[in-house]
Amino acid sequence: MPYIIRLGGLERHTPDEILRIEPWGPHGVRVRASAGAIDPDAPEALEDHPPSPQAELSVSDDGSARLVNGRLAVEAAADGRLRFLHAGSGRELLAEKRPYTHYEGPRVHAAGGRTKQHFEAYDGERLHGLGQHLHGLLDQKGCVIDLVQGNTVATIPFLHSSRGYGLLWNNPATGRVELGTDTTRWVADGGGRVDYWVTAGDTPAQIIDAYTLVTGRPPLLPEWASGFWQSKLRYRTQNELLAVARQYKERGLPLSVIVCDCFHWPSMGDWRFEESEWPDPAAMVKELTELGVRLAVSVWPTVEPGSDTFDELRASGHLVRDADGGLLTFPWPSRSAEEPMRPMAYYDATHPRARAALWERLNDNYRSLGVSCFWLDACEPDLSRRSPSAPSTRPGRVPRPRTCTPCCTPARSPRAWPRRATTGRCPWSGPRGPAARSNGAALWSGDIPTTFDSLARQIRAGLNVAMSGIPWWNTDIGGFGGGNPDDPAHREVLIRWFQYGTFSPVMRLHGDREPNHPTFSADMSGGPNEVWSYGEEAYSILREHLQLRERLRPYLRDLSEEAHRTGAPPMRPLFFDFPDDERAWDVDDQFLLGPDVLVAPVYEAGARTRRVYLPSGARWLDPATGSVVEGGTTLDAEAPLERIPVFVREGAAVAAQLLSAYGGQASDS
Repeated sequence: MPYIIRLGGLERHTPDEILRIEPWGPHGVRVRASAGAIDPDAPEALEDHPPSPQAELSVSDDGSARLVNGRLAVEAAADGRLRFLHAGSGRELLAEKRPYTHYEGPRVHAAGGRTKQHFEAYDGERLHGLGQHLHGLLDQKGCVIDLVQGNTVATIPFLHSSRGYGLLWNNPATGRVELGTDTTRWVADGGGRVDYWVTAGDTPAQIIDAYTLVTGRPPLLPEWASGFWQSKLRYRTQNELLAVARQYKERGLPLSVIVCDCFHWPSMGDWRFEESEWPDPAAMVKELTELGVRLAVSVWPTVEPGSDTFDELRASGHLVRDADGGLLTFPWPSRSAEEPMRPMAYYDATHPRARAALWERLNDNYRSLGVSCFWLDACEPDLSRRSPSAPSTRPGRVPRPRTCTPCCTPARSPRAWPRRATTGRCPWSGPRGPAARSNGAALWSGDIPTTFDSLARQIRAGLNVAMSGIPWWNTDIGGFGGGNPDDPAHREVLIRWFQYGTFSPVMRLHGDREPNHPTFSADMSGGPNEVWSYGEEAYSILREHLQLRERLRPYLRDLSEEAHRTGAPPMRPLFFDFPDDERAWDVDDQFLLGPDVLVAPVYEAGARTRRVYLPSGARWLDPATGSVVEGGTTLDAEAPLERIPVFVREGAAVAAQLLSAYGGQASDS
């Protein structure tokens, strides 16, 4: 069937499929296909249709068609197969799979709303993004990635290719992507549609710029959020939390945020402080403000029977259902003496009235007191893989949803908070489970182990998050589960992780340290986890890095403004700024903090040197020695326990702050 030009796009109608190809943003194209009518109101990650003023569409007599939009051209063959080309050079960037024996077709519409999309695979292609996965790889070519959410797994279905394109799989259903050597295959378990967006760029920066333009620019990082965050599992009372904040002040240590973690509430779903343990939160916030410290509170999507909101949310249809129409529940700790582990429900974040009801609680019980940040935990939601029933959210919105609580949905972007309820700035949010439009929130990597291997995996995971359009990412410094503050081996892990965290977009110390509480319960708490908890040697090193972080904050403010303008992530792979350096594409255990600071974390026990590659196209200053090294050089850099290798682009303004911190003196060479 021939293509037609309709409503600014190309359409092809056959008995088996409706295919629509349309310009979407200055350098992008959106492709949708369905066995039936294309639903214009289907849930998606893209912003409202942005303009494409220079798009050109044409239909040929042979039944083919062509669309050119900025840097991207699409050739649509008469049989429905699509090729994506660089509009300037004509080079193929990506193509739907060519026919072969038992060929299903490039797009498959199967029973139950299941769909598949097949693309060609390319030798030498490097693939990045897809959110956060702890497989320890930066280049994910050859991987099979499940499109799911969970503790430590945060899927964002955006793929960046070294061939010069980016692709967003625009379907919230569970599924997988297979990045094979012969085929790239995307699979959705529901939704009944193929929906993806493609852009072209001459550099990774252009691709991320185009992507964040159509999914939403990151807002500016709040000034206070660029400092040091103190947290542990968990401060159990108002007095305990305030004592820690006071001690930071007494020791002259910079502290920007302190976190009030889980189970500070009477019941899950109350979304308020337990009065016996937190008797005067307004006075607590007032004192913290006087100390120059902001308060962040943990928020869970879980709703306990008998809580302040359970009956209201259930009666309004604002709780997630299971496949049989009952409430989706999972056992969580309760303060109930008779039932310390109780089945609890989940509020339905896909429902706007449910979101409004949650916001009303958070606004009245936290924000009105001066709380600055909501730390959105267990928000995937955190369900066992053996859970007997898949979640079912608001009817017709998200079939087989990948993220039925993206968390509290405000985590997607600040625009999702109801504006009618607030005057002034909305609180910042930090979710553990993101969506493709979570670029306004601070994603963290979940409950990770306290090992050097875990630290190594964070380095690669954080860079893939950056290439997924999420600028503000962080980890639990030191890892989450365990670690003895008196153990020299753990102290070394903590020191090296803290050094890495100093150069991370968000710097947050957290963990469940030994001696751990014997049970997972509402009254649990871990051991000490403040910077003075690890002995004098560690304390001296951590104190110096707190001061270094303070020196970096003006630079981080500049990076926040860059992210807000262009989507460029502060933490990024070397190839982001040096795409013409082929060797930079192979480096997966170093990163750039902005364009000017190169960081080489140490992630091996006992290591006191490490290999470092300095990209070509710049000269690099070592702030510890003042020496300058030509780019394109690999060297063995000194890495004493007191510091990790850091280099600064020669001539960068931030060099002065690092020279001051490391004690070096700039060389005249």
